[in-house]
Amino acid sequence: MENHDSIPENCIYTPIVRDERRPYSTAVVKKAETIVEEKNPDAEVRITIAGKKPLLPPLSTKQKKRVGKGARVLGFIVALIASTSFLLPIVLTIANSFMQESEITSNYGVIFESLTQQDEGGWGQPKSQKSSYVSESANLKFIPDMVSFKQYYTVLLQSPDYLLKFWNSVILVVPIVFGQLFIALLAAYCFTRFRSLKKDILFFFYVIMMLMPYQVTLVPNFLVSRAIGIIDTRAAVILPGIFSTFSVFLLTKFMRRIPNALIESAELDGATEWQIFTRICVPLCKNAVASTAILVFIDYWNMVEQPLILLADQEKHPLSVFLSQINNGEVGLAFAVAVIYMIPTILIYLYGEEYLIDGISYSSGVKG
Repeated sequence: MENHDSIPENCIYTPIVRDERRPYSTAVVKKAETIVEEKNPDAEVRITIAGKKPLLPPLSTKQKKRVGKGARVLGFIVALIASTSFLLPIVLTIANSFMQESEITSNYGVIFESLTQQDEGGWGQPKSQKSSYVSESANLKFIPDMVSFKQYYTVLLQSPDYLLKFWNSVILVVPIVFGQLFIALLAAYCFTRFRSLKKDILFFFYVIMMLMPYQVTLVPNFLVSRAIGIIDTRAAVILPGIFSTFSVFLLTKFMRRIPNALIESAELDGATEWQIFTRICVPLCKNAVASTAILVFIDYWNMVEQPLILLADQEKHPLSVFLSQINNGEVGLAFAVAVIYMIPTILIYLYGEEYLIDGISYSSGVKG
């Protein structure tokens, strides 16, 4: 083989027949990229730099299998630890909901006494502004000494307050979900179909509003609600929720992935904008709508600040507010109420898990 001037003096080259079963060390030198390729495509150049050790040979098939198996085992262990950490509070809540009140008080009473003190004048109000701490450790138990359904009997049959607050949550959340989806679909269609600089600027402000925490807009919402006379009514919570920006952003991003060829073909067939919206865009956004509905429901099902600030009447408070202000005299009911509170979100997630994954993943775009 001929010598090449482009090879450095401290390098040697040797043509080697390609053989996948024969691993060899290879060090790539940029100045020698064109060696031998033009004259002998079946040969490969091995370049070693004088005075330096060659690179390690590639792994064999058995070694690759061992490394892959070890990585899968390590990933399984990490996933198991993470899932256990997330599921542990749920399992603990469900297990302790079947305990007797005396057992719950003996195990966790020290926590409620330190964090949820009450005075005679108000419900859920701290006695003093001094910070308190738990001086004793709680006893975490996953198996009750004696299974009892008394807490569920009290919550569901004896005391109507808990069911009333549960239905307060339903009355507040359901209109917000349906209203927000309706407004978001119309706004997303307009942002998708009628593109202009002004609309892009407006959409940019939508994104900025979505990134802001709710506490930033809480005071303006309170002032507007008081100005239009809906303070201390459910409308003060429902209306700001309906016009939230999150659904508009999510549906707009999804709707912009619809191929323009579908809309143009519908226009050639004489379809109106309303027909394009209802018969093409909305059906193709089914997964995005379902995932948005699930996320919005979970978000507003757990709301606390809105009803506390905008609803002065405690009879209108949802169950989430009650859980944040659990009565010290009803510690035994806390876990039972928490289990009932979790049921709607768990059922909705299990039913719409597939829609949720398809709706928020970029790969679930419209297939042409």
